[in-house]
Amino acid sequence: MTARHLLDIESLGRDGLDHLLTLTDRFVEVSQRRVPKVPVLQGKTVVSLFYEDSTRTRLSFETAARRLSADVMTFSVSTSSANKGESIRDTVETIEAMGIDAIVVRHKAAGVPWQIAGWTGASVVNGGDGWHQHPTQALLDCYTIRQRLGGLEGRAIAIVGDAKHSRVARSNVDAFTALGADVTLVAPPTLLPASLDAWPVKVEHDLDAVLQRVDVVYLLRMQLERQEAGLVPSLREYSTFYGLTDERARTLRDDVLVMHPGPMNRGVEIGATVPDRPNTVITQQVANGVAVRMAVLFDLLAGGVL
Repeated sequence: MTARHLLDIESLGRDGLDHLLTLTDRFVEVSQRRVPKVPVLQGKTVVSLFYEDSTRTRLSFETAARRLSADVMTFSVSTSSANKGESIRDTVETIEAMGIDAIVVRHKAAGVPWQIAGWTGASVVNGGDGWHQHPTQALLDCYTIRQRLGGLEGRAIAIVGDAKHSRVARSNVDAFTALGADVTLVAPPTLLPASLDAWPVKVEHDLDAVLQRVDVVYLLRMQLERQEAGLVPSLREYSTFYGLTDERARTLRDDVLVMHPGPMNRGVEIGATVPDRPNTVITQQVANGVAVRMAVLFDLLAGGVL
């Protein structure tokens, strides 16, 4: 049997998105049980192969695998032979020789998950590759919006901030628009991609005008580790014009969702008290991330039928 992968949102299409979101409902219920565990992936082994730092993605994938009763193998670059010059391919082939069923990979270079999928017979899940894609983040964000607002069809969503360097922005635009949402990018020109020809979005530079007509405000952090210098005059000026400050948040309708993929930089893209507001769903995104990743692993390794 040919291994199945989750490398990007586009390859899922609307039907694939709907299937995984519906399947997630089942695993939200599992996660709410007193013992949140089912034996559906017993005997399977899932590897976390993370070449970049991660908290939410890595821990939620490992939690998801364990709740499905899979074995988990964790690869740490800082203590591995990668520090001795071992190539990614040799690392993958070494791990595969131990007997594995799925690899969750994160890497700073775009395209690495596709390369790994060509080297292994295991299923590959893209946990984030460079500026390119982060499909499970998009899935959990879609699920959270559907959970709170009933669906994405016809919803107005503003993605605010450093879209140029954000794999989350790319995956979310693909997923939100596939499910019928109207997406606007809000950022200074220096933080937008060089070309938006392939992006089915509007672009605005006036955050205050956009906030009055949206259903979801999705904030991106400033990806300083990926930026060249001088893209904004200062973080203080960026926050003044593009941050969801405490004052701006008070102007939102009570039903407007505030979202963030984490990690947050309070006082830059988000005000100090905004994460504590009742319409902010950041911790709900994290909780849903476990159920979504359970759905993804189950779908890839068990055929998606309970």
